[in-house]
Amino acid sequence: MRLFLLIIGIYTTSEINLLAAEAGMPQLDPTYWASQTFWLILIFTTLYLTLSNLFIPKIKDNIDSRENKIKDDLDEAQKLKNLAEQKLREYELSIENAKKEVQKIIFESKNKLNLEIQNKKREFEKEIEIEIANAEEEIVNLKQDSLKDISIISEEMASKVIEQISGEPMNQSSVKAAILETTKNNLGKYL
Repeated sequence: MRLFLLIIGIYTTSEINLLAAEAGMPQLDPTYWASQTFWLILIFTTLYLTLSNLFIPKIKDNIDSRENKIKDDLDEAQKLKNLAEQKLREYELSIENAKKEVQKIIFESKNKLNLEIQNKKREFEKEIEIEIANAEEEIVNLKQDSLKDISIISEEMASKVIEQISGEPMNQSSVKAAILETTKNNLGKYL
């Protein structure tokens, strides 16, 4: 097509005196219209070819690359959003598991502490029971010893009182028997 236009352009310039202009407005003179048409077609064809081959592909490439970049950015943003949501779910799950683990540890510690407290309580109760039994035994021994002491003291006092009242000493065996009988009757209810 270029060759064809070149041939037409050379032919028309050689046949008609297109390059010379006469006085007045040459664009209104019909003799110059062929020349003007040639240059108009040549300039617009060149301009069209330049735009369509050089500038428009670059502009189209820029627009396509922007579109692709926007799509890639949106895809990456969606991936990051999904990843963030997944991490949030994992985080919430780990917090939930940690709460359950803490509750479990607290429950186990509480049970262990209760067990230890009950064991200590049993030990203390056993020790207290032993101490009570020892104290009761001591009390019983003291009562028995005090009864013996009371009996001895009573015998001595009774024999001295009787000796002072009657003026003669009493038989120790009869005093012992009387005090023993009185002690059994009166002090037995305290033992």
